[in-house]
Amino acid sequence: MKILITAGPTYERIDPVRFIGNFSTGKMGFALAEVCAEKKNEVILIAGPVQLNIEHKNITRIDVQSAEQMYEAVMEYFPKCDAAILCAAVADFTPKTVANQKIKSRGEELIIKLKPTKDIAEAAGKIKTEKQFLAGFALETNHEESNAMGKMQRKNFDMIVLNSLNDKEAGFGYDTNKITVILKSGEKYYFPLKTKKEVAEDIVSFVRRTSRG
Repeated sequence: MKILITAGPTYERIDPVRFIGNFSTGKMGFALAEVCAEKKNEVILIAGPVQLNIEHKNITRIDVQSAEQMYEAVMEYFPKCDAAILCAAVADFTPKTVANQKIKSRGEELIIKLKPTKDIAEAAGKIKTEKQFLAGFALETNHEESNAMGKMQRKNFDMIVLNSLNDKEAGFGYDTNKITVILKSGEKYYFPLKTKKEVAEDIVSFVRRTSRG
């Protein structure tokens, strides 16, 4: 299979030295890319700004910084793939204007107006064909399962991987993760805390098992 994977955060520039971002390290997405490549799949890894390296003959890495750049890369490569796993923590908002020079501190309030970024998952779901498989992630803090299922339906996912920030040692920054896999059919599979490599193995097994590609 040819699989597209997004990983890491996006950085939305405020000025040449500042940005809006999040705490995603990209570890989960890179683990997914590694597992997919080891299983002899061709991988397109679209990575936000992370401090991670990966080398495998089956992986083509594309580095991006902003949500707009990630959107453009996904729209270019997803139509050529059999499946996609959207693991990146993409910024929901970006500054309306970006200063050309560093904004100086003058001891006053600074108001930054934000606009929504393009919804990569929604856009991928709209162009997905019957032969393609699309999996997404949901990081939730409350009403976890209902929120995740709603997101899966809105984005036209075939599967969603639920993370809860209420679970210890799961989520951003950790080498471990605890997930629930929810399929479009409504089936739910609960997993204990595992290393992210082991979690990637579980996720990829569902993609291979349920993909129509």
